[in-house]
Amino acid sequence: MTLIPDTDSPQAQGASTVPGQGTVTVSPSQQQLVGVKVAPVESRDLFVSVRASARVAYDPALYSAILEHQATVEAARNSAGSAPFHTESEATVRASILRLRQMGLSEEQIKLVSQSGFDPSNLLLGKAGGTVWVYAEIYDYEASLVKPGQEVDLTSPSFPGKTIHGTVRAVDSIVNAETRTLRARIVTPNPDGSLKPDMYLNAAIHAALGRKLAVPEAAVIDTGTRQLVFVQTAPGQFDPRTIEIGRQAEGYFEVRSGLKEGEMVSTAANFLIDSESKLKAAVSGQ
Repeated sequence: MTLIPDTDSPQAQGASTVPGQGTVTVSPSQQQLVGVKVAPVESRDLFVSVRASARVAYDPALYSAILEHQATVEAARNSAGSAPFHTESEATVRASILRLRQMGLSEEQIKLVSQSGFDPSNLLLGKAGGTVWVYAEIYDYEASLVKPGQEVDLTSPSFPGKTIHGTVRAVDSIVNAETRTLRARIVTPNPDGSLKPDMYLNAAIHAALGRKLAVPEAAVIDTGTRQLVFVQTAPGQFDPRTIEIGRQAEGYFEVRSGLKEGEMVSTAANFLIDSESKLKAAVSGQ
C-alpha cells in the first residue's frame, strides 16, 4: 500500500487549537542542532521555601500577658473549693486565654505557658543554653503554606556561614493592616547566646505542598496572559498547549489543568519552537 501525505488536515498545515500558535515539526538533526529536550509530566512531592524577614523576639507586652495568665490560672486553682469565686476565676482565665490567642499564641503554646514553672523571660533576654522566640513576617498570600511543626532555617549577616534551625510553633490569626503580613512564631535553640533580642534574621520556612502533577519550570512559557507548553505528540512534532499552573516549587510548576501524567513536554529550545509555532500560525492564517 502506498501512503499519500495528508496535506489538507489542520495538523499538516501547522494549525493547532491555541490561537496564534501552530504545530511545529522538528527533524532529528534540527533537534540536535538547537538542543531540544523533553521531559515527562509526572506526579511529584513538591516543596517550597517561604522566605521572610524575621527578628529575635523582644516582647514585653507578651511577657506581661503570660505572667498575668499564669496568675489567673493559679487563682482559679486556689479557688476550686469556693463556687462563686471559682466561677469568677474561670471567667478571668478564659479572658486571659483569649488575649493570648489574639496576641498570636496557639493552643499548644498556651498550654505550655500556663504551667507554673514556665519562664517567659526569653521574650526579654537571650540566655545562652536556652531557647528564644523568633518572629517571621509572612505575606498574607503565603500564609496558607505556613503551619506549626514546619522546620525553619535562620541566617544572619551577624554570623556568616552559619545556619540555625528552628520550628514554627504558631501563626498569628490577625493580618497586620499596614504590612499585610502574618507573624509566624518560631522557637529555636540559643546554645551560645548569639541570638540577641531584636536581632534581624532571614528565615526560610520549609513547606510541603503534597503530591502534585508537575512539569519542569523550563517547560513553561509565560506570555503574561497565558501559560504555554509544547507537547510532543509524535516523534519530532510539538503541539502548543495552554495550561493552568499553580505554585512554583524547587524547579517545577504545579499543573492544575491542561496536561495529563505521562505526556512529554519540551524543556529546552522552547523560544525557538515558539517562534516557529507563531510563524506557522501566521502562514496558515490561524
